[in-house]
Amino acid sequence: MSLWLRFEQGGETGFGTLSEGTISVHTGDMFAGAAPTGETLTLSDVRVLTPCAPTKIVALWNNLRELSAKLGVATPQEPLYLLKSIGSALPHDGVIVRPASYPGKIVFEGELGIVIGKACANATEAQAKAAIFGYTCINDVTASDILNKDPTFPQWARAKSYDTFGAFGPVIATGLDPMTLSIRTVLNGVERQNYPVADMHFPPYALVAALSRDMTLLPGDLIMCGTSVGVGVMKDPQNTVEVTIDGIGTLRNTFAA
Repeated sequence: MSLWLRFEQGGETGFGTLSEGTISVHTGDMFAGAAPTGETLTLSDVRVLTPCAPTKIVALWNNLRELSAKLGVATPQEPLYLLKSIGSALPHDGVIVRPASYPGKIVFEGELGIVIGKACANATEAQAKAAIFGYTCINDVTASDILNKDPTFPQWARAKSYDTFGAFGPVIATGLDPMTLSIRTVLNGVERQNYPVADMHFPPYALVAALSRDMTLLPGDLIMCGTSVGVGVMKDPQNTVEVTIDGIGTLRNTFAA
């Protein structure tokens, strides 16, 4: 297993693998033939960036059985998803910013993220598995009052695409079995979510295969797998949200309500 991250130091962007607070700097392409340079850096001496720069972010709705049961909605026959703006991307320790145009409720959603490692189209589940580079932590932030503001048009993309509303990182973990993972979300020190990937209607390999039949997935593309029960509004004057997945790490972001 490896933990990959991107970073900025002295105005330069780099990437490498992380182990016990030390970055082994690499060169080349993270997804195709990256090679160590021999240089190491201390994590505390760099600014952590999002671990990849996706060409698109796909976000799932109604992909967890427990949440489907709570909402009283049927099991979807195929993945239900939207495209979230790549401009919403926010790294670990970044600040979630309230949009100037929106005074309403802002909701956290802890999720698993899939990062694609090679081009994938019309894939079988076996091919989809081979196309996945690794997994990351997600906070799929939502301006919930926007969703049904206009009764003629559910505004999913707008509600989820504001700048800073797509937090992910801090690393991409490779070599994991996603079906053994659980997602834990803590708001201001209190656990709000704790659910297994195994509860998904469309687990990672099936999800990637299905999406690849709709669009070609490219290296670095990010799939937000959907959330479960326990999402909530960030109400306190100062909020800290931590999304933890064992084997990957903890994504931490703050928000001022």
